Amino acid sequence: MESVQAIKQRFGIIGNTPALNRAIEKTIQVAPTDISVLVTGESGVGKESIPKIIHQLSHRKHNKYIAVNCGAIPEGTIDSELFGHEKGAFTGATQTRAGYFEVADGGTIFLDEVGELPLTTQVRLLRVLENGEFLKVGSSKVQKTNVRIVAATNVNMFEAIEKEKFREDLYYRLSTVDINLPPLRERQSDIHLLFRKFASDFALKYKMPTVKLSDNAITMLTKFRWGGNIRQLRNIAEQLSVLEQNRTITSEILRSYLPDSASTNLPAVIKTSKSESDFSSEREILYKVLFDMKSDLNDLKKLTMELMKNGNTKDVEKNNESLIQKIYGDTDDEDTDYEESIDTNTELISIPEHTVEEDLQPVQDKYHFAEEIEEEETLSLHQKELELIKKSLERHQGKRKLAAQELGISERTLYRKIKQYDL
Repeated sequence: MESVQAIKQRFGIIGNTPALNRAIEKTIQVAPTDISVLVTGESGVGKESIPKIIHQLSHRKHNKYIAVNCGAIPEGTIDSELFGHEKGAFTGATQTRAGYFEVADGGTIFLDEVGELPLTTQVRLLRVLENGEFLKVGSSKVQKTNVRIVAATNVNMFEAIEKEKFREDLYYRLSTVDINLPPLRERQSDIHLLFRKFASDFALKYKMPTVKLSDNAITMLTKFRWGGNIRQLRNIAEQLSVLEQNRTITSEILRSYLPDSASTNLPAVIKTSKSESDFSSEREILYKVLFDMKSDLNDLKKLTMELMKNGNTKDVEKNNESLIQKIYGDTDDEDTDYEESIDTNTELISIPEHTVEEDLQPVQDKYHFAEEIEEEETLSLHQKELELIKKSLERHQGKRKLAAQELGISERTLYRKIKQYDL
């Protein structure tokens, strides 16, 4: 088994950070097997080097190695490119064509940007990974192939799976071994080494002296946040080599070549899209407020009725402790006397215990129309409450705990409402 340093020299990999060395170690270990490998990392970090190393260190090295950029092939023709097609399968198919999986039989296929594959193609690829079988477009004859698949992507696969843009079963088939390449900003000690290598290569290519960086320019180079990673660094080195007459590059000169004159790796505010679980419209927010107010009002009604029936504030406070905390919240004064507060209010409204039923009946007769209005509002709120619960459960895929947190109610209350509305 070749050492990490030998592999670096053989494939022209520059750098000595622990994360890079670990990625190469995993590559060397997995290469002799036929395990599927998924290479992850940002765009421009050099993911295409890993499948080349795997192929050259495997028993397939004498067979074909084919690299396919899945993002560059139109959706309508990608199945034909990968699996081939029969004559007359579609308009323009004037002859039978072998796909990449048929041509690379016994070798290795590198699927770059695999996260861009259409869902229909993902199903076909899953079958190849499971048993090596595939169908040409327009054919019913099952064909076999023996290929080693190495895939790469800069897409966050878990987000793609959550948005149903990538099949979860295919992800776990591809990522039997996951090799992650670190971004250039996490390899600060390698940045100047890479720049010197690129500057030397371009000096030979264009037959001119090699550009060199001043100390301040080196500091600026290492602190810059390289969004395009190694590819962006290479472009900057080429521009400096071709355009600058002075072969010593100062920080002022370098700053003019960096995007937006940004030369530091400081934290930045990144605008993110609104979470799907957020209430996206003012109407929904208002319904949510009304929903909370209705819940609090019902709790107050319950507590008031308990007081009217029992009359003993101590028993009511003891039996409804959680309800009181929910309505009034926690208080810093642990000695708060609810009895005094309730007694004062009771004296103000003056509801004699023996006349409760007698007092309630005239109010119901006198303001009968008010009850009808309340019934209409209650019905409307029930509908909106049902709508909010349904939306929240859909957003969180039936996870009651998350839905309850979003609605601002307990999980037990949510369960009761689910049973109530038969959801």
